[in-house]
Amino acid sequence: MAMPRICKTIFAAAGIALLAVCGVLGQRPLLSKPADVHDADRAAIGAVLKAQQAAWNRGDVDSFLVGYWQSPELTFSGSSGVSRGWDGVLARYKKNYPDRAAMGELDFSDLEFRFLESDAALVLGKWHLRRETAGDLGGVFTLVWQKFPQGWKIIHDHTSTVTANP
Repeated sequence: MAMPRICKTIFAAAGIALLAVCGVLGQRPLLSKPADVHDADRAAIGAVLKAQQAAWNRGDVDSFLVGYWQSPELTFSGSSGVSRGWDGVLARYKKNYPDRAAMGELDFSDLEFRFLESDAALVLGKWHLRRETAGDLGGVFTLVWQKFPQGWKIIHDHTSTVTANP
């Protein structure tokens, strides 16, 4: 028995409507990307690094250290060993960079963020000092960050100098 024309039209319309609904529900908006749960934290840490870079380039080591956890438990590892405590890290920076010429102009690059928990992060990157008299210097760093009520702070810094291959 032949199906009346009206039934065919209703079935066709229902099928098209069903396909359209499935297509819309299964698609993401074309121009938006899913929000990363760490976008705000990444931006906050990036802002601290920018402020540190600006402070360094003004010759202001004390303001540069604002990004570090002001605690006797702060650690810094480098080619001269381990410095402990905020005062120890400050003394290390002031000893190794006694004046503007030694400090040069700092640039951070190739930053990689890894969030370990909601209040802990690891940031890897490169640093470069452009210095007129002492020669350029650069290397890599790994920063361990912790989120405190007053914001993200560096709780451990491991910085290494890397010499260019001849």
